[in-house]
Amino acid sequence: MGDILGFKKHNRATPEYEPVKKRVQHHKEFEEKVADEFINNQAARCMDCGVPFCHSGCPLGNKIPDFNDAVYQGEWKLAFEILSSTNNFPEFTGRICPAPCESACVLGINNDPVSIEFVEKSIVEKAFTEKWIQPDHYIERTGKKVVIVGSGPAGLAAADQLNKAGHEVVVHEKNTRVGGLLRYGIPDFKLEKQVVDRRVDLMKAEGVHFICNSEVGKTVSAITLKNESDAMILCGGSSVPRDLKIAGRNLKGIHFAMDYLEKNNKRVAGDQIDFSDFDLKGKQIVVIGGGDTGSDCIGTSNRLGAKSITQIELLAKPLDQRTDKDPWPNWPMVLRTSSSHKEGCEREWSILTKQFISEDGVTVSGIEVVNVSWELDAAGKATMVEQKDSSRIIPCDYVFLAIGFLNPQFEGMIESLEVELDTRKNVNCDNYQTSIPGVFAAGDMRRGQSLVVWAIAEGREAALAIDQYLMGDQAKLNSNSKSVLSV
Repeated sequence: MGDILGFKKHNRATPEYEPVKKRVQHHKEFEEKVADEFINNQAARCMDCGVPFCHSGCPLGNKIPDFNDAVYQGEWKLAFEILSSTNNFPEFTGRICPAPCESACVLGINNDPVSIEFVEKSIVEKAFTEKWIQPDHYIERTGKKVVIVGSGPAGLAAADQLNKAGHEVVVHEKNTRVGGLLRYGIPDFKLEKQVVDRRVDLMKAEGVHFICNSEVGKTVSAITLKNESDAMILCGGSSVPRDLKIAGRNLKGIHFAMDYLEKNNKRVAGDQIDFSDFDLKGKQIVVIGGGDTGSDCIGTSNRLGAKSITQIELLAKPLDQRTDKDPWPNWPMVLRTSSSHKEGCEREWSILTKQFISEDGVTVSGIEVVNVSWELDAAGKATMVEQKDSSRIIPCDYVFLAIGFLNPQFEGMIESLEVELDTRKNVNCDNYQTSIPGVFAAGDMRRGQSLVVWAIAEGREAALAIDQYLMGDQAKLNSNSKSVLSV
């Protein structure tokens, strides 16, 4: 602990953002740069607790007090070595993680928690700037081959770990570029794609092979890939969106959020795609779903010139502070307002969508909604009750459904491999190995829709299981490759 009074001397702070009027004119990241002293002061707030609950809050088990102390001492290279020992991609988590570590920060009991995510991003960006991150061209090879399906955060983490262990790694990606959710699901204003390219180029230089436009189970045989490799890992994500099957669902102008975000990301990247379905300039938008994906739809719609944006959520409005139902260090179920929300939108809670309305019978022109309340029944279960005389129409030209995902796509790869599914229709595994020997799964495809940081942790742990499966006592990956919240 470098400064025993750091948490008393310095208030929590993060970099300023570009003004709203400026940042909605582009799709780039908009966080202002700060001096090292600013970062050091934030790292000094870490109390190096006797029991650092931030470790358990982080799915990767990042050694947070250690890298905070190194930053405070000006030992930036040491800080990076500590951070990279548990996290393959801190440049991703430092930008898009909701920071469960901060929710578990001991300082957060009666003060603002340490700005852990910001310090993490600062460390890895310093490492890239100083060129401490260089490809390793001298990896000793084992002669074993592993095929990975999907290049999202789980697939990339597994690929990075297995390649470092010396295995030949081939990653198949159905899209034209590598990155999965990182590239196509997260807007550039939260994660510029040059950040993804920088890491992918590094992995290529270290020997990882990427094959794009390869949809396993459709354009390439899953059985053939399995037979041509020593192990296979499925990291295809949870790709079947939750639908809202009510009257008027077939009207034009109603889209799944991820279809919208993916097409816009491709457009921003310069791909020649048909974007005519999303002429949002001057239009009224309704986003159904109050999570991060809904927030991304808001930020994207503001940048495309929407006239108005309304976000509605079925659940009740969260409180501004914890209750006895979510005490520290648990994840707090509190109201969260993103940078996209602050760019302009109306937010409503406890709203049930009854049907989609159309004036011409072709295109959506509004949604009929009703207010609801959540009341406890005799068994203590929350029950939704519609409120009388609360029905109304919200006018809109576009509706984006951001209400989550159900399970991975069954047709194609999973169907041909005939791996067992669990009760939620995710791939069933025992220590990341499916019902088919030598075939493993990780990420959302195995655990269900979750966070990027969890996907990275899953990829690391699956890589550990595969390395042990292939090499036994000669395995190179060890317990340091395993997250503290292993499942």
